[in-house]
Amino acid sequence: MFDTVCSFPLKADLFTQAIHPNEPIVSVGLSSGDVQTFRLPSNSTDSDDDAESLRSSSVNGTGHIDTIWSTRRHKGSCRCLSFGIGGETLYSAGTDGILKAAKVETGVVENKIAIPLYRTKTRVENDNPCTIHALSPQNLLLGTDSGALHVYDLRIPYSPVSARPEQTYHPHDDYISSLTPLPPSETSTSGFSKQWITTGGTTLAATDLRKGVIARSEDQGEELVSSVYIGGLPSSGTSVGQKIVVGSGSGVLTLWEKGVWDDQDERIYVGGSGGEGEALESLTVVPDELGYGKMVAVGQYDGQIALVRIGQNKVVSRIRHDELEGVTALGFDVEGRMISGGGQIVKVWHEAKGATNGVLGKHMMMNDSEGDDDDDSDGEGHYSDDSDREKEKKQPKKKKRTKGKGGNTEQHVMAFTDLD
Repeated sequence: MFDTVCSFPLKADLFTQAIHPNEPIVSVGLSSGDVQTFRLPSNSTDSDDDAESLRSSSVNGTGHIDTIWSTRRHKGSCRCLSFGIGGETLYSAGTDGILKAAKVETGVVENKIAIPLYRTKTRVENDNPCTIHALSPQNLLLGTDSGALHVYDLRIPYSPVSARPEQTYHPHDDYISSLTPLPPSETSTSGFSKQWITTGGTTLAATDLRKGVIARSEDQGEELVSSVYIGGLPSSGTSVGQKIVVGSGSGVLTLWEKGVWDDQDERIYVGGSGGEGEALESLTVVPDELGYGKMVAVGQYDGQIALVRIGQNKVVSRIRHDELEGVTALGFDVEGRMISGGGQIVKVWHEAKGATNGVLGKHMMMNDSEGDDDDDSDGEGHYSDDSDREKEKKQPKKKKRTKGKGGNTEQHVMAFTDLD
C-alpha cells in the first residue's frame, strides 16, 4: 500500500514531529533540544512521474532534502511542536520550561513564554510540556505532565517573566497524552474549532474554549495515548458519522461517538496479544484523496505501522518503520505522502508502485538560524553545556516519551556529512 521513497537520519532521538499545512515541510524536535526544519522534494507537476523520479533519485543519490534551518532551540529536550494557522510560525516547547514561537522560513525566534511551574505544598518545579496545538490565529493550547491545559491568547505580547495563560483547565489527573480538535460547528462564524478532545491516563475529556471541561469519560482501565478525529462515516440510528479514534497502551483502538464521551463505542484489536510492546503511540487519518476509504494509520511501539479501515474495523495492511524503535509520530504532508518518525530516523512514504526503498543521498544545509539566543552551539556541532541534556537522560519520563535506546546510529543506512 505504501513504499518508502526516502529516509533520513537525525542527530538525536525524535521526541516530536510537525508537518506544515501548506508546503512540503517537516520539522522535528529532538531529545538534544535541537529543532530542525526540512523541505522535501516536491511532486508539483505530474504526480506519477515525479514520484518515480523521487524514488530514482533516492537510489542514485541525486535527490535533495534541504535543511531550511537547524538550531539547538531548548536546553534539555524539545517535547512538542506545532505549526500555527497558515504555517508561518512554528511553536516549540521544551523541558527548559519555555514555549517559543519562531518564523518557519528562518527559524528566528519572535516570542518566548514561560510555562507555569508545577506547585505543590512541598515543592515547585518545571511542569514539562507534552502536547501543543494552534487552535486558531488567536488561541494556542499547551498540555503538561501534571495534567494542566493552558490556553494562550496569541494577540497578547507575552514575555518570559510576566506570561500568564488566559485560562488553565485540568481535564486529567495524569499527563496529557494527546489533543485532537473537533471541527467547528455549522453555525461557527470564525471557521475555527472551539472544542477539543484530550486523553490522559485512563480517561478521555472534552473541553470547550468558553465553558471549560464539559465531559470526562469513565475510567477505561487502560492507558489512552493517542487520538484523531475522523468524519464522513455513515450515519445511522444515533450515530452522526463522526468519531474520535483513540489508541491505547494495550494495542487496542477504541472508537468514540462524537458527543457521547462517557464511554467508548467500539474496539479494534491492532497490536496483537496486548502488553507493553503493543502501545499505539501515534495516529493519523489517511487522506480521502488517496482512495482507500475511511482509514487511519497507526504507529506502534514495536516499529510497525498498521493501516486500519474504519467501518470494517480491521487491519488491512502493515508496514515497518523500524526494527527497534517505536513510531513516535505520523502524518501526511500537503502532497499526500505519509511521514513517520521514531528513534533517530524519519521516513517518507508514497503509494506503492513497485519501487524499491531508498535513502536520499544528499542533505543540503541552507541556513543555520542565528535568531535564537539560547542556542549553545559553537558552530561546530559541539555544545558548551551538556548538563541539561544529561539531567534529561536521568529523569524518568512518561511512557510515551521513552523511545530512545541510546546514540547508536548503526541502524541508519547512511549519515549525511552536512549535519553537525
